[in-house]
Amino acid sequence: MREWFGERPLLVALIALLAPVLVSVVGLSAASFVPDVQQASRALPQFSLHLPGMYPTAPLPTPNLDQVVPAGRAQVHVPILEYHYIRVNPDPHDRLGFNLSVTPPDFQAQMDWLKASGYHPIDLNQLRAYFAKQTPLPSRPVVLTFDDGYIDFFTTAFPVLIGHGFKAVSYVVPGFLDGSRYMTTDDVRTIAGDGIEVAAHTMHHVDLTKASPAQLTIEIQGSRNALEQITSRPVLDFCYPSGMYNATVIAATQHAGFESATTEVPGSAHAWADRLTWTRVRVNGGERLDQFIASLGQPEPTVTPSADI
Repeated sequence: MREWFGERPLLVALIALLAPVLVSVVGLSAASFVPDVQQASRALPQFSLHLPGMYPTAPLPTPNLDQVVPAGRAQVHVPILEYHYIRVNPDPHDRLGFNLSVTPPDFQAQMDWLKASGYHPIDLNQLRAYFAKQTPLPSRPVVLTFDDGYIDFFTTAFPVLIGHGFKAVSYVVPGFLDGSRYMTTDDVRTIAGDGIEVAAHTMHHVDLTKASPAQLTIEIQGSRNALEQITSRPVLDFCYPSGMYNATVIAATQHAGFESATTEVPGSAHAWADRLTWTRVRVNGGERLDQFIASLGQPEPTVTPSADI
């Protein structure tokens, strides 16, 4: 730097002469700059974030209430979905096991789609109340049922259901509880306490059409008694193991005090007269999401509820 300035003696002299003046000018400019900015800011339009409740406003219009399926229809379309395992099938050669196993990612995607599409999972108590008590159903009702009481219902499906705020029905086989593949008795108490309807699926998952009268009593009435003792709640819904039933089995189911029962017959239209043979929609392992959606069919028509509904 000394070499650079040494070649320019006149420039150095000018800088030395003007330096005090430059400092004074800069100081005055800086001092006058702040008030100018403040004045400019006052001249700008003032914006604020108006959150609800911050300032008095005119009342907002009341939003429309959710659509409902009005009471009084003799038959309603409500898919009762039939699940078994929520898992990755451990044996790739077990075709039956594969068909019964919905993978956790597929199950998550199905529940996400139901939530995003405005479906309202209900339990069988609500479906019965629609007919017996003339209680309207929410729009796009669907029943999620899980057969057999497998442990993966508790460890995998149950947390997803709770996370979505969904109701469901768990068909439990009391004779299988506390086995290696099944829920424990405490698990059943837990799900019952968290809004899952616990329903019966016989004591030992037998073919009821081949059972003696005494066996029918043990399997049907016994399963109800056992589950009511575990949950301290009424158990009013039943599921025929492997969908096997006949007139004798239906009569024994009704005699045991069950108010509805489901089969494996495909279908989604239900009436009060056929409440002991309600149909279901099976959810198979490996189903694509578009296949799952198609299996639900067209939603039951809804209306905006009036004050007297």
